[in-house]
Amino acid sequence: MTATGAALVLGATGTVGSRVAARLAARGSRVRAASRRAAPVDGAESVRFDWYDPATWASALSGVDRVHLVAPVDSATPADVMLPFLEQARAAGVRRAVLLSSSAIPAGGPAVGQVHEALPGLFGEWAVLRPSWFMQNFTGDHLHARSIREEGVVRTAAGEGRVAFVDADDIAAVAVHALTDVPAPCTDLVVTGPEALSHTDVAAVLTEVTGRTVVHRPLGYEEMRDRLAASMPLEYAAMLAGLDRANAGGAEDRTTDTVLRLTGRPASSFRDHVTRTVRPARAV
Repeated sequence: MTATGAALVLGATGTVGSRVAARLAARGSRVRAASRRAAPVDGAESVRFDWYDPATWASALSGVDRVHLVAPVDSATPADVMLPFLEQARAAGVRRAVLLSSSAIPAGGPAVGQVHEALPGLFGEWAVLRPSWFMQNFTGDHLHARSIREEGVVRTAAGEGRVAFVDADDIAAVAVHALTDVPAPCTDLVVTGPEALSHTDVAAVLTEVTGRTVVHRPLGYEEMRDRLAASMPLEYAAMLAGLDRANAGGAEDRTTDTVLRLTGRPASSFRDHVTRTVRPARAV
């Protein structure tokens, strides 16, 4: 695609969006970095954007021909606001849309799955990124990462189900290709790490690399739902706990070659990610 306009990156201060904005800027692309507070982003023009304030949409879309879509946080029905925005984006001249979804949610599925289903009918150039669960969930500011740091415990309803956790840096690298490659992918891209691990395996890697004991403590579905509901709407917590329960049954026990195929380099392993991002415990 000929990049005559700017790329609008929604969620540009978030885990994936910040990395997408940085990679696009490093390539010399014009980037409009959207967030609710228009926070500064190096190499990009910061713009205010709020899914729940349509008055912010037109200015964010000015001069844009591509958009990287991140759904509103903690919403179980994001299509309610995303589809009207996408109609406006198409009318404003956006030709390509790349949606960040989840490997656990197919087209037509719950939450962002409804947006996935609608995307091909709205844009001639499109892609849906369906990454597995993020490695950063254990090392960033996620509930799991906080409990690991504070208690040395990760709690899930996933049992011994295995998941091919993926590094957000790899997701962003795929997103940039989806936004800029010619022709557009016009498909969904399941993005995983190179190996499927149980949460017990994750705890073992964290223990070995950091020198601090970390254990996995399995919970039942209701326990996990209620734990999540302490920090998010109950409906959304129930959906996430349900995905954990599906993982216990093997729903995410798969790997793909998407990162290698689109970027030309292999996906990062969880051990490599932890080694790069987590400071080892100091000896007493």
